Amino acid sequence: MAAIPATLHHLLDDPALGLSLLTPELPAETLGAGVDWVHSSDLVDPTPFLSEGQVLLTTGTHFPPGPHENDFYRDYVSRLRARGITGLGFGIDVIRAGTPDELVLACREQGLPLFEVPYRTPFIALIRLVADVSAEDSYARDGWALRAQRAISLAAIRPDGLSATLAELSAQLDSWVALFDSGGSLDRVFPAEAIDDPAIDAVRADVVRLLRRGRRSSATVSSGGESLTLQTLGAHGRLRGALAIGGTSVRDRASEQVVTSVIALASLALEQNHALDRARGHLRSGLLHMLLNGETELVDGISAQMWGALPTAPVCLAIADAPADDLDAIVEYLELRAEGKPSPVFYAVVDDTVALCVEAAALSIVDAFAGEFGLSAGVSAPAGYDQLRRAWNQAEIALGDARGTRAAGTTDAADSVVRFGTLSDRGMLAFVAGDGARELGSAILKPLLDHDRTESNSLLHSVRTWLSHNGQFESAARELGVHRHTLRARIAQAEVLLGRELGPFQARAELWAAILATESDGAA
Repeated sequence: MAAIPATLHHLLDDPALGLSLLTPELPAETLGAGVDWVHSSDLVDPTPFLSEGQVLLTTGTHFPPGPHENDFYRDYVSRLRARGITGLGFGIDVIRAGTPDELVLACREQGLPLFEVPYRTPFIALIRLVADVSAEDSYARDGWALRAQRAISLAAIRPDGLSATLAELSAQLDSWVALFDSGGSLDRVFPAEAIDDPAIDAVRADVVRLLRRGRRSSATVSSGGESLTLQTLGAHGRLRGALAIGGTSVRDRASEQVVTSVIALASLALEQNHALDRARGHLRSGLLHMLLNGETELVDGISAQMWGALPTAPVCLAIADAPADDLDAIVEYLELRAEGKPSPVFYAVVDDTVALCVEAAALSIVDAFAGEFGLSAGVSAPAGYDQLRRAWNQAEIALGDARGTRAAGTTDAADSVVRFGTLSDRGMLAFVAGDGARELGSAILKPLLDHDRTESNSLLHSVRTWLSHNGQFESAARELGVHRHTLRARIAQAEVLLGRELGPFQARAELWAAILATESDGAA
């Protein structure tokens, strides 16, 4: 969509100027290069006063008088090429009767278009032509921008204003346009199927990088040989998403005005959607409490009208941490996945957590969600809606275990989601790994730990081995490599230090739990 105000063709094809091309063997595309302006100079090195995309006119006053000055002309043309000059015009019959052959040769060798300007044509005529073409093009581009913005404004008031606006922008720019949500996931693209999955992944990485900065910004990136424009949407510190616009050319002022107007409209629409999502969030929280109280039929009716019927039972209830800084992105992520008939997931924000009611066969949603935001989550066993309160308790227990695993410093992403079923497989003693249990266990074992720090034998190790053999002295002593009477003496000493008899089952069970708790922290 970039405008080209004038080209060498405009100059060479105007019969009133009478220009003659002296380098016709150069590629045709060199004559289609844009001309930003026409400048005249007879300096040996005019490049400090020139800009890329300009045409230079000269009468050769500074050229050496005699022939055989090939190096001079090669250096002169080389400087112009390095500066990005589009073409060179030589005015004949002012100083010289014709264009120097050495100049023609140097231009041919270095690919710089060279044309001859007759004596009757003043340089100002070329300048005026370029100015007129530029003004005409600018007027046409401004007219296009006005019509494009009018069409986009009409699209914005349609029922699905945001989609209609982006579709209209795509049509006006003749480029694909993609909207990404605040989490960096693709929301929609126009035209549909305009970009494939590898291209989406490549663009998404750059989008996420911009969004993580948390401020309004734009960037131009290359992907698959295509130049893309990225622009974040929303206010500073409160970004709502990003816009990606395809295209291989640089956009001019008119097209940038159109894009800027769409960015403003899209930011407003996303902000309004966010406010609506917050209101929906309050409704979702209320509906979740109703579900937990057994009002399934009423909640299902409301949900069907708003988002789609509730997930089909049996369902699993998942509870995940929801940090305040990520809450907006979390809600947008889930909102995109919570629509359907029936919905695959029903979610609600509860204090500093988010609860997900998911079909038991679709638990991958929970794994993907927790992985996307790096959250700890607990998942209940499958249950019917009449058992949802019990499922909530199970999910809370599993979440506590997931938090404990994260606090212990695990780096395995799979440990961030804990299913209640795996906890039941591990048994009741799996719950002695909490912080409170470790503190209590250390207090119970302190007499043994203090003894072992000062004595050569490990009394705690002997007690642990004896308990692991179900209080059998013979087999425990064999493992320890001591006589059974020695082990009996150690157990008796431990009973004195602990102030309790270890014969009753309850005493042994409590001591075993204390050992397991301290071992989980490396204290034993």
